[in-house]
Amino acid sequence: MENEGVGWIAAIIIGGFAGWLAEKFMHSNMGVFMNILLGIIGAIVANWILGILSIQPLSGWLGYLITGFVGACILIAIGRLIRR
Repeated sequence: MENEGVGWIAAIIIGGFAGWLAEKFMHSNMGVFMNILLGIIGAIVANWILGILSIQPLSGWLGYLITGFVGACILIAIGRLIRR
């Protein structure tokens, strides 16, 4: 994350916001800690998927927010599929 211009503190804040946005978009009910985890892990998952598709991952805080949001939405959808 340091290479992309986003430090650990900023990653936690942006990850929490991305997780919260995904929570609202996907109409799920999670707490603050899960929102932070979903945002951070979601950004990692989305960057991995973009790498597989040979798409240049976004950089900076806005790129981290977008990839965190998309990745968190993917993780919420996968969680719902597993629970069924």
